[in-house]
Amino acid sequence: MKKTQVAILGGGSFGTTLANIVAENGHQARLWLRDELLAKSINNDHVNQRYMPDYPLHHNLVASTDLRKVVSGTELILVSLPSSAFVSVVSEMAAYLSAEQLIVSTTKGVVPGGFQLMSEALQKATNGQRIGVLSGPNLAKEIGKHMPTATVIASESEALRCRVQELLANDYFRVYASNDTYGVELGGALKNIYAIISGLAAALGMGENTRSMLITRSLAEMSRFAVQMGANPMTFIGLAGVGDLVATCMSPLSRNYRVGYALGKGGTLETIVAELGEVAEGVNTLKLVKQKADEMGIYMPLANGLYQVLFNNMSVPEALAMLMKSDQSSDVEFILPRVE
Repeated sequence: MKKTQVAILGGGSFGTTLANIVAENGHQARLWLRDELLAKSINNDHVNQRYMPDYPLHHNLVASTDLRKVVSGTELILVSLPSSAFVSVVSEMAAYLSAEQLIVSTTKGVVPGGFQLMSEALQKATNGQRIGVLSGPNLAKEIGKHMPTATVIASESEALRCRVQELLANDYFRVYASNDTYGVELGGALKNIYAIISGLAAALGMGENTRSMLITRSLAEMSRFAVQMGANPMTFIGLAGVGDLVATCMSPLSRNYRVGYALGKGGTLETIVAELGEVAEGVNTLKLVKQKADEMGIYMPLANGLYQVLFNNMSVPEALAMLMKSDQSSDVEFILPRVE
């Protein structure tokens, strides 16, 4: 296979993992990050000591802080940045792009300051390039150990979907396709809220019946919101919906799960986020989703309950009681519509 130049923006755990997949597949991976010392360490020691210290990196992976150098002349750009830095970096990147380059967001969040998804921010900031999103049950440290997993590449462009599949797929990483970009992206963003709830439930010692109820009703709530925003409900029975939700709600490797677990053990949100060392997107996403749901009149009792716990000092037992006493309606509302 001809060696392809691929840029990966973001030196966190998932950006590093994707860059290593590209490199292991025989392509040249250019990893952009802000920290000059970390970039030098990656190039010299072939390991990301800050975010992936136990995972050796392939020699085809080269790190740099020079954004122009990283993105210029590449065929594919994977953007794995925190939502807080996304717009500023892609806006800067736009000056170095050519029309034929493919751009894929892997960020599972919402742009701060309004309800704008990353693909929308890319479309606004760039020059008409073909755009996609990558999302699924993709815990970076498991992928780093070559544990079999899969993801979803979503785009209106069939050529982009096929090319991403060719460049990323290997014997431990499968890449499935979708044309529901908005649904796949919403699945990745929304599930972070419910991972916090799941962590809280685990910390409080709630049983499997409770956790099963919470995960299932989370899926119903996610799909209800997404459909109101224009997504396809069928997307949520796939990897980017239920697959990502289950992985994130069941694993201590999930940053958002760890936030919820620490809250359940009595920690404060500010201290937990500071100690985490990486961005937990669910906290920011919760604020924006709650605002949008209120604006559109979308019924989201789980998200509302978590919002009250995090920002209005409601106790977790009070929030759970509020959930259990809410209206009992249909199970799957796409079969039996929910009665208001």
